Amino acid sequence: MRLNKTFLLVITGIFFGLNLTAQNSGPEKPEFLQYTNSKWVDSVMTELSVDERIAQLLMIPAFSNKDADHKQEILRHIKEYKIGGLIFMQGNPKAQLELMNDYQLASEVPLLGAIDGEWGLGMRLDNTISYPYQMALGAIQGEELIYDMGVEIARQIKRTGLHVNFGPVVDVNNNPQNPVINYRSFGEDKLNVSKKGIAYMKGMQSQNLLATAKHFPGHGDTDTDSHYALPQINHPFERLDDLEMYPFKELINAGIGGVMVAHLDIPALDSTGTPSTLSKPIITGILKERLGFEGLIVTDAMNMKGVAEGNEPGEVDKKAILAGNDLLEFSEDIPKAIAEIRNAIRSGLISQAEIDSRCRKILAVKQWVGLNNYKPLSVKNIEKEINSGGAEWLNRRLVEASLTLLKNETSLVPLQRLDTLKIASISIGAKKTTNFQKSLNLYMKVKNFQLDRKANASEVNDLKEDLKDYNLVIVGLHDFSIRPRNEIDLSEEVKTLISELSQERNSIFSLFKNPYVIDKLENIEKSDVLIEAYQDSELTQELSAQLIFGGVGAWGKLPVTVGEKFKAGDGLDLKAGNRFKYSTPEDAGMNSEELRTGIDSLMNEAMAAKAIPGGVVLVAKDQKVVFHKAYGLHKYSDTIKVKRSDIYDLASVSKISTALPAIMKLYDEGKFDLEAGIEEYLPYFKNSNKEGIAFRQIFAHQARFKPWIPYWKNTLRDNGSFKWNTFKKDSSARYPVKVSEELWLHKNYKHKIFKAIKKSPLEDKAEYKYSGLVFYLLPTVVERITKEDFETYINQNFYEKLGATTVNYNPSEKFPMNRIVPTESDFNFRHEEIHGNVHDEGAIMMGGISANAGLFANANDLAKLMQMYLNMGEYGGVRYIEEATVQEFTKTQFPENDNHRAIAFDKPYLDYRGEDSNTAKDVSSDSFGHTGFTGIMVWMDPKEDLLYIFLSNRVLPTRENTRLYKLNTRTKIQQILYGSLEK
Repeated sequence: MRLNKTFLLVITGIFFGLNLTAQNSGPEKPEFLQYTNSKWVDSVMTELSVDERIAQLLMIPAFSNKDADHKQEILRHIKEYKIGGLIFMQGNPKAQLELMNDYQLASEVPLLGAIDGEWGLGMRLDNTISYPYQMALGAIQGEELIYDMGVEIARQIKRTGLHVNFGPVVDVNNNPQNPVINYRSFGEDKLNVSKKGIAYMKGMQSQNLLATAKHFPGHGDTDTDSHYALPQINHPFERLDDLEMYPFKELINAGIGGVMVAHLDIPALDSTGTPSTLSKPIITGILKERLGFEGLIVTDAMNMKGVAEGNEPGEVDKKAILAGNDLLEFSEDIPKAIAEIRNAIRSGLISQAEIDSRCRKILAVKQWVGLNNYKPLSVKNIEKEINSGGAEWLNRRLVEASLTLLKNETSLVPLQRLDTLKIASISIGAKKTTNFQKSLNLYMKVKNFQLDRKANASEVNDLKEDLKDYNLVIVGLHDFSIRPRNEIDLSEEVKTLISELSQERNSIFSLFKNPYVIDKLENIEKSDVLIEAYQDSELTQELSAQLIFGGVGAWGKLPVTVGEKFKAGDGLDLKAGNRFKYSTPEDAGMNSEELRTGIDSLMNEAMAAKAIPGGVVLVAKDQKVVFHKAYGLHKYSDTIKVKRSDIYDLASVSKISTALPAIMKLYDEGKFDLEAGIEEYLPYFKNSNKEGIAFRQIFAHQARFKPWIPYWKNTLRDNGSFKWNTFKKDSSARYPVKVSEELWLHKNYKHKIFKAIKKSPLEDKAEYKYSGLVFYLLPTVVERITKEDFETYINQNFYEKLGATTVNYNPSEKFPMNRIVPTESDFNFRHEEIHGNVHDEGAIMMGGISANAGLFANANDLAKLMQMYLNMGEYGGVRYIEEATVQEFTKTQFPENDNHRAIAFDKPYLDYRGEDSNTAKDVSSDSFGHTGFTGIMVWMDPKEDLLYIFLSNRVLPTRENTRLYKLNTRTKIQQILYGSLEK
């Protein structure tokens, strides 16, 4: 046999004018071939008539989104003709599996189910994942992720009851004008195409899903779509063999199970003008004999004009079988096809033995995929199982790895010195704020503009006028079609704007389009930063924004040449890790299902019990935000749903978020001494009972200070009216401090608060007792040391640099009220609902600016400050506080006194107290954080690099509502986080 085969190869090579080179080993045989003579295949063959054996070679399309008549038509083909298989098209997973179960039940021989899922089930089915198009995958360095994608796509396809994927595409796309392959190809490099194709194939076939390389002998260099006409490829055989067919040879050698033949006119291979699908010289002479392929040969769809034009249904099927195909996809007339092939056997055009051999091959595939022991699959939870956390994470990894940074002048990205930037973003082609723009705003405040792709001169000029106020412009160029084709559909005015912006200093472009489009945009290559994202999706937009700010890196390389501007292989490497990466739990070794179900359950329990009207939970692990979700309403009686961007009163979390970072910075600079007393920085406290008590003792809450002072009650007379020189109903120069619409406080009342603190008695024993008194004083301490306004100092040194734009005092002066979550309905002091102003009475009497309470923020911005602590003083490439300082301030100070507290930070109790503990059981002793009276909790665990933020307004409508504490919701959620960690 070896001699005969070698002889055939030599003869074929001579026939085509080739110089064949000997190979060390022949192709790896497809695994399913081991079953061609199995007992099960033998048993099925004995039961099939001639016509039924022919029918096994035929596959018709099935839809899960059509009516009952369509189903009955399919059932008729199954029962009457015993067709071999179905290719499923549009629909949804549940409906498809239900139909496939019904069809299998009706079929005497199990049906082979196939799908065109080049980028996964999302190519065909609703509510499923679409992985990146192959052009984007071609940009990825290495093949490991591609293999993983093959494994995952196989799992998903098999879950819908199918067994064959008509993929991967291994056409080498060397024609930018190719209308049908293009973005579906791994690119123009035959080696890259081959490696990626093999990885994809091996991943699928490792799960016993048959892969099908297409479109043989290579559809990459065409400018005609074979769906509508027959493309012609006019290259000599040597070129075709060296380039177009190279990936097919490599995949055949690697053991691919199937090859799909294209509808092409290739004179160098068959001079008769016959479509390659019907060409015996191409299919039998080259694919089978020269390349030695013994696997399943499948036609491209037989209803495409490239093959159907001039060929009648039935007749064309016969020609395809005579050419050497094993399985006909989209056969249009089953009875005619069977009759024509039967007549071909009778006429001696093909032998019964050859038909039987192909039938056995198809049955062997069925046994290899497990259909010899077929059992119907359950539809229960199918969409949930398909769209698993792991599947979503894989998709993110693929998109992230594909992002290609083509330009980065002066290392502009990742962006630094956020406090110096005023950024405008333009989404060209968008009607509303895009996910790209929303994602940019996760990092800092960015002004968003949208520009119609057909904008006229007036609209463009108005935008240019607006842009004058900004020193950095970020442009997202969005796609306008379903698929990222090599098309540009912009007005001349928009094209000119792109050209002008590209040449200006500090311009960033992110193209959510086919890379070939770059050649059609004048001067785009001159932009400071140019990111190629390959397609327009929520995920590419999100991750491109993260790349700009350093949340993710860039490693992709351009898989195609773009005119004279960029060549294949271009792409700059950019390291990630500067700032938050917004990702999935699996990216940080956590289980998304456990997180979601656990947190959802506890939040729903708390809301049902009216412990809270709503809230926000944020979880970050390894500086990756892996869970960020909003729940419920602003108020029980409200219709405003909580959003992730909503701003909450942080209450006592202000203690570690305002003056404390300032104190730590001053400690670094040698300007603040933990062993000093208050009088060192506030001489007013000399000769008081507070003199000489070290700040270390005060911050650890064992300085014998009283827990709190009801300052507002000190303004009242015995009859309930306010004392003279306290409040007036209207503002004035003497009464400028707004407490409510009808309460304006005297400008000097702050001194009375200081006096009350100074004169307050001390507790008898120096032991742990929580007190907030000193935190009313700290802003003044910072101002005296720095000679700067306190609010300005913390904004400039921390919040602005962090991009934490919602971390602020008195938010009603800066943000719309519907973004601020209300707190208590105050019937004792202010006699109004507290909304947009601090809940704490002492803080509001200090103009809302205090270190005890008064700070507001959304979860995302607060997380930046907390992550800086967790990073031991660094975030975004900026060091804010020295590592040793953070370690000193976050360690337990007086454990010998049974005091668990750090310097201002809370710590886990020294001994776990079950439900009475302040943290979950599994938090480490290194962890630290704080809680807030309004229903807030923030906690950081360096051991696990884990950050947890819980925002709520549990004091609504009254602070007497303690259900949140009784339910222990916050610490139960915290325990969920540890339970979801991979052990």
